[in-house]
Amino acid sequence: MAEHNDFGKIAEEYVAQKYIKNGYEILERNWYFSPAEIDIIAKRDNTLAIVEVKARSYDTFENPEDSVTKSKKKRLVKAADEYIQQKDLDVECRFDIAVVTKTKNGLSAKMFIDAFLAHEI
Repeated sequence: MAEHNDFGKIAEEYVAQKYIKNGYEILERNWYFSPAEIDIIAKRDNTLAIVEVKARSYDTFENPEDSVTKSKKKRLVKAADEYIQQKDLDVECRFDIAVVTKTKNGLSAKMFIDAFLAHEI
């Protein structure tokens, strides 16, 4: 596996652990609904967090709007809708973006909670 793929998996695990520490249950990792993949689906109380993880090898954080394209957002919304229907869930749904970077001290994550709204794309 390429080094960037390895770092991507490490970044996803790092973010998943942050959600768990904040009281979320990780329901799915790398959930596919063609052609979309949701990196992390987490739930706390009545909120479902659809999390897109971006791994970066440099230490500047992008705006979340720049790190996920409009077409990717549309695919995420469609996939989230399908997941909610398949699992027959009655939840609030939000879309988060986590940008993980390598630093000299390890990893760092910038979390963009409610990074975009489904009805705005």
